Amino acid sequence: MSETLAHADAQLRFNQNTLPCPEGLTLAALLDAQGVDVNQVATAVNGEFVPRSLRAQTRLSAGDTVLTFQAIVGG
Repeated sequence: MSETLAHADAQLRFNQNTLPCPEGLTLAALLDAQGVDVNQVATAVNGEFVPRSLRAQTRLSAGDTVLTFQAIVGG
């Protein structure tokens, strides 16, 4: 398989969408590219919560599922 095809097949799920997953993509970069207001959402990768402080260093891989959801604050 050629490099081009291998990269073309690299995808992830972002909420209800299937998107390309280039090598080295971080959660922070994905959110930025999708125009997400990062201060208004919580994030999870493959069902695991990712704190805001770790988004820039959380690398995504082909096949990952990324979800954003409204953070619930209260007590």
